[in-house]
Amino acid sequence: MNALATQHTIHRKHIHHGWNNAFPPCLKIAPGETVQFETLDASSGQFTRTSTAADVEKLDLAHVNPVTGPVYIDGAMPGDALKVTVLSLLPSGWGWTANIPGFGLLTDQFPKARIHHWNYDPGLTPAMYGPGGRVPLKPFTGTIGVAPAEPGLHSIIPPRNVGGNMDARDIAEGTELYLPIEVEGALFSVGDTHAAQGDGEVCGTAIESPIDVALKFELVKDARLRSLRYVTPGPVSRHFDTHGYEVTTGIGPDLMAGARMAVSEMIELLSRRYGYDPLDAYMLCSVCADLRISSIVDVPNWVVSFYFPRVVLA
Repeated sequence: MNALATQHTIHRKHIHHGWNNAFPPCLKIAPGETVQFETLDASSGQFTRTSTAADVEKLDLAHVNPVTGPVYIDGAMPGDALKVTVLSLLPSGWGWTANIPGFGLLTDQFPKARIHHWNYDPGLTPAMYGPGGRVPLKPFTGTIGVAPAEPGLHSIIPPRNVGGNMDARDIAEGTELYLPIEVEGALFSVGDTHAAQGDGEVCGTAIESPIDVALKFELVKDARLRSLRYVTPGPVSRHFDTHGYEVTTGIGPDLMAGARMAVSEMIELLSRRYGYDPLDAYMLCSVCADLRISSIVDVPNWVVSFYFPRVVLA
């Protein structure tokens, strides 16, 4: 994938951690303009290509998920929406997936730190993992949003109605994202880019990878959105669909417990059938398998399904 010519470039030195509407903008633009953002990986440079599990144990969580920005958009006012079109993503060719102690859906089952390094072709050929796994790549922006109205510094980790760390893999090339604006100028930032991820990001990390992102900004006046929306340009799972899926389930009155059960069952399947170490299976699930709510109306039990794409093991 080639870099796209844009009107502005923001280099990776212009990062910040957390959201704060008092952060000064590093760039001011007019609606309709385009910007290329250089990003750091989710560790904010704490991990390198040679990092080990010992480095994961020392990770400073106060400096994760750096975002590049903020950008001030002229004319943006509270009540408007910022339309962000993802023009292109230029992957770096390196990324990592880690099991961070205390973080993830099954942290109680997997307390041991581990890191896996991915060296992949930026031309988007599948990346290799473990005993035979090949994960189709789909780069996207994990953290993308505008500043909240509430003053002060807010953690970058939880998502909110104005965006942030949503880890929504379909905010990818061609997607049009609409963000509610709560402060003058919007104060937009982006980062936490991923080369691939399953819906749910169950171990807490995807293929965390520095990726340059080209975006176009437009304003929708007086949109009055209560939460963000986005439009995809086409099918969102074609890169995984070709060989079907292995599907495990969790059924019961609690959606979180159901999600944990469904993922645990998939880890057991991968371990027994394909010989994966359970922790490696957990990390692999995080970058390619999808949690779905299959039923939420049949009281008192709900059905959570976990879809693992068989193309990864083909």
